[in-house]
Amino acid sequence: MRERLEAALAAGQDTALLRFTLGDLLVREGEPDAGCAHLRRAVELDPDYSAAWKLLGRTQLKAGDDAAARETLSRGLDVARRRGDRQAEREMQVFLKRLER
Repeated sequence: MRERLEAALAAGQDTALLRFTLGDLLVREGEPDAGCAHLRRAVELDPDYSAAWKLLGRTQLKAGDDAAARETLSRGLDVARRRGDRQAEREMQVFLKRLER
């Protein structure tokens, strides 16, 4: 799967969904830095992609990058609220509360 995604990216198919999927896969494979790079690109390509904001923030939180996670989750929370994405909104609120502890 990873090879197909990277091949699509190399062929110029740079979309938010492709970046999100590749970022998610890399995070799951234990490569959070590489995953974050793709997730950051996903939200650049589609600033309204609340799932990408959520995954990027969660990954930054797990990596101990609290400042980046707070920024990402705050921005993602605004997006989720604006779009009416209640599930992403609730999850990002939980992640932000973890940062407050």
